[in-house]
Amino acid sequence: MTTPADSALQKIQFYVTAPYSCGYLSNQLAQSLIATPQHLVDGHQYSGLIQEGFRRSGKFVYRPHCENCNACIPVRLPVADFQASRSQKRAYKQHQSLDASVSTLSFDETHFELYKAYQIARHEGNAQEETAEQYRNFLVQSNVDSLFISFTLDGLLKIVSVVDIVEDGVSAVYTFYDSADSKASYGTYSIMWLIDWCKHLKLPYLYLGYWIKNSRKMAYKENFAPQEALIDGEWQKIKHAKPLKGHKSDKPSLSMLQFPH
Repeated sequence: MTTPADSALQKIQFYVTAPYSCGYLSNQLAQSLIATPQHLVDGHQYSGLIQEGFRRSGKFVYRPHCENCNACIPVRLPVADFQASRSQKRAYKQHQSLDASVSTLSFDETHFELYKAYQIARHEGNAQEETAEQYRNFLVQSNVDSLFISFTLDGLLKIVSVVDIVEDGVSAVYTFYDSADSKASYGTYSIMWLIDWCKHLKLPYLYLGYWIKNSRKMAYKENFAPQEALIDGEWQKIKHAKPLKGHKSDKPSLSMLQFPH
């Protein structure tokens, strides 16, 4: 007997985009595999696709599909095994006075202003490019179970995390925060909070998206361990190898990922 969910999955098709400028590796072109039609990719379908390395951006569910590059490695954190470092514990303690609230997706001007300031400060964006329409398409639209988690301090918005709830975990879609607080560790704190939230929800994984060895934007993910990576179609335990003392290395490459025997 074919269930409605099975029927919907059979109707989902995939197409490869035309090449476009890679947002993570300079002077490279990227391509993505897109699941379509968008309205059929509901929470159940997406829960299966995220286990196959797919991610969500707005209503688009995609996976990197570059002809000559496989740098994007899906990673997830088994929250029961997470071991916080001393610096992570300090960051968590430092920001425990933040108040967290969970809400459904909707456009909020305060969220948008924080997002725009973050893009300009951290990603060399400009006020003309960071429009409300672009923000809505990226973070406010979704066909799956998506939520905003807002963190405030004395009523002032400091962090916003956009997450998807899937059947075996929480997927961290995007986080932006008040980058003017130079002594804060908001990025670390938000991930630590999500780890605790996964445990509270009794969900085993926090999906962290893609790790890319030569992308400085992705380097922070190496600090959360132990991790699993989707390698050759299977989730495998990995450990990011640390460079030897005095050895100046960029980021760990696939050959520097340590796989258990």
